[in-house]
Amino acid sequence: MPNIKSAEKRVKVSKKKNLRNRMIKSGVKTAVKKYVATLGTEEANVQLSAATSAIDKAAAKGVIHKNAANRRKARLAKKLAAAK
Repeated sequence: MPNIKSAEKRVKVSKKKNLRNRMIKSGVKTAVKKYVATLGTEEANVQLSAATSAIDKAAAKGVIHKNAANRRKARLAKKLAAAK
């Protein structure tokens, strides 16, 4: 355990941020899994927009890098095009 008050605060803050980041990443993974499960159906477009939205929100909050977010979205769109 840290002895300095500012170090104690950093531990608390980093735990809180870590939990938040994990929740957001988990939401992105769930949205992507739902999208992949619906490939080849009419619902794929709806799930693609939900997954894209989740990825964009994660990038806006700084959980993932914006270029990584764009790369993920492009790969999801490619999967949809290939499934048609």
